[in-house]
Amino acid sequence: MGSLVHVKEAVIVTPAESTPTGVLPLSPLDSQLFLRFTIEYLLVYKPHLPSDALNPRATVTRLKSALAKALVPYYPFAGRVRAKPDGDGGLEVVCRGQGVLFIEAVSDYEVNEFERAPRFVTQWRNFLSVHVADVLKGAPPLVVQLTWLKDGNAVVGVGINHCLCDGIGSAEFLNSFAELASMSQTKFSEFKFKPKPVWDRHLLNPPPLFRPSRNNNNSPSHPEFDRVPDISGFVARFSNEKLVPTSFIFNKTNLDELKKVALSTSKLTESNYTSFEVLSAHIWRSWARALNLPSNQILKLLFSINVRERVKPSLPSGFYGNAFVLGCAHTTVKDLTGKALGHAAMLVKRAKERVDNEFVKSVVESVSRSRASPDSVGVLILSQWSRLGLEKINFGMGKPVHVGPVCCDRYCLLLPVFNRTDAVKAMVAVPSTAAARYEHLVRSFCS
Repeated sequence: MGSLVHVKEAVIVTPAESTPTGVLPLSPLDSQLFLRFTIEYLLVYKPHLPSDALNPRATVTRLKSALAKALVPYYPFAGRVRAKPDGDGGLEVVCRGQGVLFIEAVSDYEVNEFERAPRFVTQWRNFLSVHVADVLKGAPPLVVQLTWLKDGNAVVGVGINHCLCDGIGSAEFLNSFAELASMSQTKFSEFKFKPKPVWDRHLLNPPPLFRPSRNNNNSPSHPEFDRVPDISGFVARFSNEKLVPTSFIFNKTNLDELKKVALSTSKLTESNYTSFEVLSAHIWRSWARALNLPSNQILKLLFSINVRERVKPSLPSGFYGNAFVLGCAHTTVKDLTGKALGHAAMLVKRAKERVDNEFVKSVVESVSRSRASPDSVGVLILSQWSRLGLEKINFGMGKPVHVGPVCCDRYCLLLPVFNRTDAVKAMVAVPSTAAARYEHLVRSFCS
């Protein structure tokens, strides 16, 4: 069983061509306090045929060259993020082609060790050896690490600071980067970025005169930003208790069964639910029941909602900035755990339906004027990585046999499953006293 990762080389990779210099402002959505962290992807590769055997030196060269080429249109990734000097809380990117960090490493892990959840939250931490906790201190906002496993397979760890892009934007960049890495360098000049990356962060700035009426019953409310009392010691429990990573795959049969249960326990007005609505509701209920919290504790399920097509006018194809708002389903422990799955699924569905152009404008106003930010009390954050296209990222080593986070933490991630387009893997770390019960409950509606 592997335990070691040794760094062989760490170098700065700069754009392959001259890129624009200057300062680019980030949008209010980019600048949110809760997005000032690094998205960390772990992609595990296992060539399927002997002829695909990896040549380490050639692979490293290909990845570096492809990264340099990809940084030409995505040149802000090679810049450095800082706070705007006007002190309004916003962020900006200083673009001078400073470069990103590329690391090559070796490990005694084997590929089959990634088929199950890590034993502890940080077990895979060193597959992205440089963790950028605070990008405002001058660190590169993008880090790529290629690690060779003991059995000759490979892991690619990627860290992209969230203030520069969202999940969709990061996946578009990684797919372009990977496509370049899988082709001959002599064909780079023919490569067309699809979609062509678009900066245009001003499209999500608040209108100068936008002021939603606080007394208007029709103006959007934002429970995602409301503070709720911590009557259960929730924050202390998640801070002090050991978290245990869990992983479970839901196949099509499981998802169809959850839909049937949700519909049979819903109001007559509900005609259908999506897989996301029933799965997120099921995970949320299982999590809440396992934690055994006081019945009057308010709980929230927060999840990202892509607004590229919900705003008017819609955002251009290739916009890779943060173009999402938080959907928020909220209720008491009593109602979430005591009522059936259909009730929780309805809460998720309603939270999605609330998000329209006016809602997005109101969020932009809130985060830009009052620095509104979600709290952590009673919150489960769920992110749908299974719909980003991460499972297609091919650096010339085939498609990844595992896609997931570098660290399995308290945020629940819905992940793609290799060669199973109708299945979803749910990974989340829960307090050790609740882990066994959570794993039992999350399997309860599945055959």
